[in-house]
Amino acid sequence: MTRRLVFLMILAAAAPASAQSVTVSASKCSSPSFKQPFVGTLSDLRRLPSLSSASILAIGGAAAFGAHTVDTRVTNALDNPSLRGSFKAGALVGGMPLQFGAALTTFAIGRALNNPCAAGLGADLMRAQLIANALTIGFKQGSRRPRPDGSRFSFPSGHTSTAFASATVLQRRFGWKAGIPAYGIATYVAASRIQTKRHYLSDVAFGAAIGILAGRTVNVGGGQRLMITPIAAGDGAGAGFTWVGKR
Repeated sequence: MTRRLVFLMILAAAAPASAQSVTVSASKCSSPSFKQPFVGTLSDLRRLPSLSSASILAIGGAAAFGAHTVDTRVTNALDNPSLRGSFKAGALVGGMPLQFGAALTTFAIGRALNNPCAAGLGADLMRAQLIANALTIGFKQGSRRPRPDGSRFSFPSGHTSTAFASATVLQRRFGWKAGIPAYGIATYVAASRIQTKRHYLSDVAFGAAIGILAGRTVNVGGGQRLMITPIAAGDGAGAGFTWVGKR
């Protein structure tokens, strides 16, 4: 029951990703330059404030708010010694070194082999990772929520955001045949962060929303502007939205 709850809460944040799926054929691939992932990230960040972004974060915020009431219960339910071995790999799989390293490797191999599709995929993954980490750090600094293990910066989960960012890029490029297993791995990473008492269910729910937003921002721009700011409230946290009009 607890595992099902974890999956459903994260799936609720992932729902907007199904709205648009953009598969990329080999004929449409173009080889990015070495600086393109970083220059492209700046462009992505400029168009990040949008109604689409707001809707994803709103769903993630609602999921986190709903999960907040059962945070402790879910953490205690997953605190089972028999599960430690099963979830141990989550910290590695969702970590920035592996996620960004895999993206960089894909990009480098694509460039070396003159494969524009591989290079383009690597560039998109790098951009999504950079955006996800920038947003995660911003919210962490704003909330400073204590972790279940007593340390700080629990909200939101960075491992979850990076895993879902990669999954979203893969789903948008290759469709659900790649998206389903990718989101499955991302959900495993999220569950592992709860089991190891590094995060609460609400942390991973909002982290999933950030990752999905990051993955979609690489491919989808916005026209309406919205200022998004983190809000701390007691032991919880959320997001505030301020409308500032069109560009």
